[in-house]
Amino acid sequence: MTGRALGGERRGGRAGGEGGQASIELLAGLPALLLAALVAAQLLITGWAATLADGAAEAGALARAAGHDPEAAVRAALPGWAGQDVGVEAREGWVTVRIRPPAAVPGLGGALEVDSRAWVRPPGDLTDRGSR
Repeated sequence: MTGRALGGERRGGRAGGEGGQASIELLAGLPALLLAALVAAQLLITGWAATLADGAAEAGALARAAGHDPEAAVRAALPGWAGQDVGVEAREGWVTVRIRPPAAVPGLGGALEVDSRAWVRPPGDLTDRGSR
């Protein structure tokens, strides 16, 4: 017996090039899959940086309300990597925090910069300007 059925086809095996074709399709799709994973990771990191900026702006505003330095409070509220690349502006009760998240592609961090603002009535100020 030769292992062939009556139509000339092999029994129990695959057709000639299907295994090789699947490997080539996997290799062709792998870069797209890696790019999608990289984009998803970058979006998660940027979202995390926005959350950190929110908390740091609130910490700075609360420090200002207590009569302390808002910039020191902002830097203390951030992890090490964010505290190195942060911008803080405190004016008229507003505390604005800008953070550049780490970027997977060099130079992309500036385009992904996030900011957050918090307002607090400065000590001794009885006017309401928080609704701007």
